[in-house]
Amino acid sequence: MTRLELKNHQVWRDLTEILENLDVNILVKEHLEQCDYKVCGYWDEQDEYYDTITLPRTLEIELVSSSIGVTYTERFLQLKFSLIADGADATQAQNNHTQKIGELVLVYNENLEFIDENWLLDIDSSLLGIS
Repeated sequence: MTRLELKNHQVWRDLTEILENLDVNILVKEHLEQCDYKVCGYWDEQDEYYDTITLPRTLEIELVSSSIGVTYTERFLQLKFSLIADGADATQAQNNHTQKIGELVLVYNENLEFIDENWLLDIDSSLLGIS
């Protein structure tokens, strides 16, 4: 019986190379600019509906995880990000006042074309504009 191990397979080296050369900050910034830093039609975990949620314009983006998916007809790349905002205002000292305000999952096809998004936002954050 042949034993197949994926840990040394070329697919992992290829994926690692792609992720190392992919500027994920640019992908997220482009996405945020296209939606004008607004999430429209958001349902939270308690099934409350929000017409529009406005995100802060200055966000730090942190790649949390990446994965590839394969179906019979499609292959896709899924990238999960933490969205971190600076919570300091003008009256506070310039200490570290960053706050995680949510997560964003972006899904791209094998041509790196946008397919889907999924938001998980901290609705209680004072840094989000809710209407």
